[in-house]
Amino acid sequence: MVLGSNMSIQKTLYEILSVGEDATHEEIRVAYKAAILNTHPDKARATVEACVPSNEPQEFLSVQKAWEILSHPESRADYNKQLLSSRQNIEIIASEIEVGDMIIESTADTVELLYPCRCGDYFSITSCELGDMGILISKDGEVEPQAADSVSASVVLGCGSCSLKIRLVIDRT
Repeated sequence: MVLGSNMSIQKTLYEILSVGEDATHEEIRVAYKAAILNTHPDKARATVEACVPSNEPQEFLSVQKAWEILSHPESRADYNKQLLSSRQNIEIIASEIEVGDMIIESTADTVELLYPCRCGDYFSITSCELGDMGILISKDGEVEPQAADSVSASVVLGCGSCSLKIRLVIDRT
């Protein structure tokens, strides 16, 4: 299951077509043809409850959407990335920056690194926070070299006002 934009639990496109995520194009095509016949509004059987509204048209549209996305390799790859991301609860990162891209503000005992956000606020991190992660920053904002086994690191920073996030990539060589 994957969380949808309206935060309700929805079936994945693979579940809609009743195929595995490793299904071939041919398996997806066969499953689509079967699902479209089973959900097509014109093929629905008349029942005693004909006046009761059904969600068959919605199911039909879901099958159509699943086919549109999964039948094309590029859109299927994009969908698989989104699916994996939602399962791993990975945060969507707006961009990657380096320490050199940030504004340095030094006080007597700490250095604050700032990067402007589109909303007008800033992404920020202090030398104390970086120090807790084993990353040392000098007063002029330079990363101090560490042991040879620790080459680089990254930290996800959230904006102070909006929901955007960036990844600060730190080269410790």
